[in-house]
Amino acid sequence: MQLEKVTEERSTDAKRSYDDACGTAHALDLIGERWALLVLRELMLGPRRFSGLKADLPGISSNVLAQRLVELERRGLARKFKLPPPASVQVYEATEWGLEAEPIVQALGRWAARSPRHDPTLPISGVSILLSFRTMIDREKARDIDAKIGFRFGDTAYVAQLHGGAIDVGRGEPDSCDVIFTAAPTALAAVVYGGAPLDSILVEGDLALAARFTTLFPLPPKVGQRPY
Repeated sequence: MQLEKVTEERSTDAKRSYDDACGTAHALDLIGERWALLVLRELMLGPRRFSGLKADLPGISSNVLAQRLVELERRGLARKFKLPPPASVQVYEATEWGLEAEPIVQALGRWAARSPRHDPTLPISGVSILLSFRTMIDREKARDIDAKIGFRFGDTAYVAQLHGGAIDVGRGEPDSCDVIFTAAPTALAAVVYGGAPLDSILVEGDLALAARFTTLFPLPPKVGQRPY
């Protein structure tokens, strides 16, 4: 029975294959299914519960999410495991190879941000906006900043370390951070990328640093626009 299942899975993958030796074609075999890359994106900053993934991908059905997780696991890009007590819940995380896809996510995001049809007011997840900061950061403007920045998105918290023009992000309580932003990810995106006032979200700590932080992530010019 198990052999039949594995054979069926391989047969399904083969039917969807591009039958092309190009690495780009094989990459699409791995993560080209609808939602697959976004599911993998949501695993980039640590383990996630199924319910959390579903909440941060509001357009996906539970059945499709379950299917994509199975496919990512089967292809070696994600794995599932059970957290130790007292949590004792099943979570999913990206494998080391899966995490290597972050530059792909970054390059696609930067490229697509140039589209005049890109709508930055649509919902965005906490993981997505933090990855966008890692993508869009102006390294020259940030080079002399050495600070810890905290983010609270509902029940989930992250800590970012700004150092040497780069930003590293991980899960963690932002108790000792220089600045803490508490907001819905969409509201934070409106401040950083949309020009909304800083006082439209909750900010604790060094307000001058917070204001400077929001200026470190310029969007690339739209297609047809001249860069400034």
